[in-house]
Order: sequence, then C-alpha cells, then structure tokens
Amino acid sequence: MKVKGRHHLLFWLLLFLVVAGGIVARQNASIAAAGRLSRLREERTTLEARRADLTGQIREASSRRALAPVAEALGLHEPSDSEVNYLKLSADARRP
Repeated sequence: MKVKGRHHLLFWLLLFLVVAGGIVARQNASIAAAGRLSRLREERTTLEARRADLTGQIREASSRRALAPVAEALGLHEPSDSEVNYLKLSADARRP
C-alpha cells in the first residue's frame, strides 16, 4: 500500500499537535509550580517572622528582669559569693 501525500500531511500535522500539546502541558505545569513556589516562599517568610517573634518572647521570659520577681515570690534569692559552690569532677567521672 502506497502512502499518499495527504497521509504524510496528516502524519506531520498530528505529530506537530502532539508536540505542541506536550509543550503547552509542560508550560502549564511550570506555571503551577512557580505559583506553589511563590506561596511556599511567602509562608516561609511568615514562619521565619513568627519564629523570630517567639524567640524574642522566650528570651524576654527567661531574662533576669522577668524571672527575678517570680523567684522572689517563691522565696528564692540571688546567692552571695559564700553560697556558691563549684564541684570538681575527677578524671574518672568525666568518662561516659
């Protein structure tokens, strides 16, 4: 069976449409991925700002200025030099 000219034209036309469809699908996928990436970057920025805020709150809550009134209410006080004891560890105690 001999292939006529119109069959060649139909083959090339179908091949072009398949390739063009693949290109369009790939571009649509890349546009969707870029949108997701943009949203993720915004979320990351928001989370980093929240982390910095929480870190500041932790730093403030664990500061001497915030803990001193609580400690005094519990009957604790800042130790004087004579109340501080340093422990010396022997070489055997340092081994795991």
